[in-house]
Amino acid sequence: MNRKILVFCVVALIAAAAGIAFYGYREQAPATIESGPELNFTLPDLQDVPQPIAQWRGKILLVNFWATWCPPCLKEIPEFVKLQAEYQDRGVQFVGIALEDKQPVQDYQSRMKVNYPLLIGGEDAAILAQRLGNVINTVPFTVIVDQQGKIVHRQLGELSREKILEVVEPLLKAN
Repeated sequence: MNRKILVFCVVALIAAAAGIAFYGYREQAPATIESGPELNFTLPDLQDVPQPIAQWRGKILLVNFWATWCPPCLKEIPEFVKLQAEYQDRGVQFVGIALEDKQPVQDYQSRMKVNYPLLIGGEDAAILAQRLGNVINTVPFTVIVDQQGKIVHRQLGELSREKILEVVEPLLKAN
């Protein structure tokens, strides 16, 4: 019984520290981040075909770093699927980058039928996410990139439909 209490306390302390770090970082994060060479990458898809991010230039990109073992990641994906279907004809493209091996992602895709590209990044994806602003190495982590290739929003943690629309709608009107 004492061991369970100790484990619970340690987990609670870690969660509290992560939350404090997250909210402190969120308040300091700039609204717009200049894109750089980090947005010029290529990762394989589920068929092991290299997919350069450059193929989606000129579109509004939502690049989501995720994993099948991450409950918040799995919670937001169904909404991403809906938004991809609603906005694909308006120049919006979701791209999922898995921070794990191909097999669990393939298994997930066969069950969920995700309608946007899923790329396999493994450790390279974690490094890429860091370069894009994921300073606490958390998933999910999403960047929204405008039609000119500039990062206009980054989200540590779950991204809601409301927040996506708040960022994406003005970009669609500006074009």
